[in-house]
Amino acid sequence: MKKLVIIPTYNEIENIEKICRAVLSLPEAFDILVIDDGSPDGTASAVRQLQAGCEERLHLMERSGKLGLGTAYIAGFKWALGHGYDYIFEMDADFSHNPDDLPRLLAACTEGGADLSVGSRYSDGINVVNWPFGRILISYCASIYVRLVLGVRIYDSTAGFVCYSRKVLETIDLDDVRMKGYGFQIEMKYTAAKYGFKLSEVPVIFVNRKEGTSKMSGSIFGEAFWGVIGLRFRKFHK
Repeated sequence: MKKLVIIPTYNEIENIEKICRAVLSLPEAFDILVIDDGSPDGTASAVRQLQAGCEERLHLMERSGKLGLGTAYIAGFKWALGHGYDYIFEMDADFSHNPDDLPRLLAACTEGGADLSVGSRYSDGINVVNWPFGRILISYCASIYVRLVLGVRIYDSTAGFVCYSRKVLETIDLDDVRMKGYGFQIEMKYTAAKYGFKLSEVPVIFVNRKEGTSKMSGSIFGEAFWGVIGLRFRKFHK
């Protein structure tokens, strides 16, 4: 059973070495694909140095410029499918997602019968540490908005800590995924649900980054808001 953790990066020099070492040192083997969008701070160079001696488990895809979170994951999904991975994970580089939770997300699929599992901040209360109140409010209300508009029974639809089984990514037309920012997270979960896949939420504690800077912007929220309405009227061919 091959497992790949996809970590998109832009200017994560403070975190990338530590997050890669944390994932690679887990008792269960998880490979890593770092997708770097031309970070000027040397993030990709740091990954290349780490690859010495573990080239078979730590992989690097370098892209020229900031092309968007969604396009990074789509490129990573295609790479993972082409290299025979059975379970593919999304995870941030900044330790807001705890690498120790990766086996729990995997177990929700392999033992719990889910096709897609979500590391959820809101399925068991609000489990967010060191986020400004306004940011929590926006994130929490966004998930309520998605449930109301799309009817998806997920408490944390914008979560970026996710495990996909191979069959989910083989079924979804990855070239037809339209949202590029954090709306991408909503679109992928909604599309999987529309195709009849089982989604499961695994409660996790989300900790705001200690190093580096957030990539969130107002345009990302705007895309997600209007994109959700567009999803409501999209037709899916099964």
